[in-house]
Amino acid sequence: MSGLDDLTAQFETELLQARDARALEELRVRFVGKKGLLTAQFKELGMLSTAERPARGAELNLLKEKINQGLDGQLEVLRQKQWSKPTLDLTLPGRSSEIGRLHPLVQVEERVKSIFRSMGFTVETGPEIETPYYNFTALNTPEWHPARDEADTFYIDKEHLLRTETSPVQIRVLERGKLPVRMIAPGRVYRKDKPDPTHFPVFHQVEGLYVDHGVTFADLKGTLLTFYRQLFGSDTKLRFRPHYFPFTEPSAEVDASCFLCKGSGCRVCKDKGWLEMGGSGMVDPAVLSGVGIDPEEWTGFAFGLGIERTAMIWYGVDDIRLFYENDLRFLRQF
Repeated sequence: MSGLDDLTAQFETELLQARDARALEELRVRFVGKKGLLTAQFKELGMLSTAERPARGAELNLLKEKINQGLDGQLEVLRQKQWSKPTLDLTLPGRSSEIGRLHPLVQVEERVKSIFRSMGFTVETGPEIETPYYNFTALNTPEWHPARDEADTFYIDKEHLLRTETSPVQIRVLERGKLPVRMIAPGRVYRKDKPDPTHFPVFHQVEGLYVDHGVTFADLKGTLLTFYRQLFGSDTKLRFRPHYFPFTEPSAEVDASCFLCKGSGCRVCKDKGWLEMGGSGMVDPAVLSGVGIDPEEWTGFAFGLGIERTAMIWYGVDDIRLFYENDLRFLRQF
């Protein structure tokens, strides 16, 4: 590369002196820009003879390639040095940490389980995919009952369905034959309900069961009164309204006095003073006989409540669908 050694040496010296990307860009313009030193050499090719021009052009192209490679290599070195040095900008505002929390339905369910555990109840679970026997037949639900219709229940096939309540867990526990039994069964249940402010095709229930010698309706009332007073307050009152459930006899709906207005009427209880909480009753003798328990020796009561309904009352939520939309603006309130 005769005649280009000085230009090469000059570039190498200035390349080592470049400390940042801006200096490298200035160096590139100085040597290979439109008015650069190497560009000027290319423009002088026309002054050479036809025999000299190819060799000189090859030398210039090699030098141009060397310059571009040198610039790219030095730029990468600068980038690596920049990345390897941790930087801390003390002028930036601090970053707040997002702390996770339990879903409001989980919070209510955990509170319910905690109260019943303190009263000596165990927490039992069972499969969400059930058979018609456990979901209906063992619970004394007759063949003509509308709950068995496909319009109300999600059937997977003729022998399997999505459970419509957690009561089948009670049957499975009773089948163990270990008495007395004092248990609750929380969990998801499924029904073919069209979503609206008070209905959803999947929701959560807590079913309770107590079977022992000499259990009476008074025990049922005392248990539920203790539970709701721990949940809503010590001045909570209960009332029982006659109702029908296939697996209990007698059966009753349970209402609790409104914890917010104390019975005078408000938006939570819709000016009724009472909150409808769920069903209850004495275990039907046919249910006990069906699992091999003598109803003349053993008696019991059962009850149920909805987690979503309890949460809606407790938190003042007027649409059950809000619990399932995963809207952080809603969930962060709990």
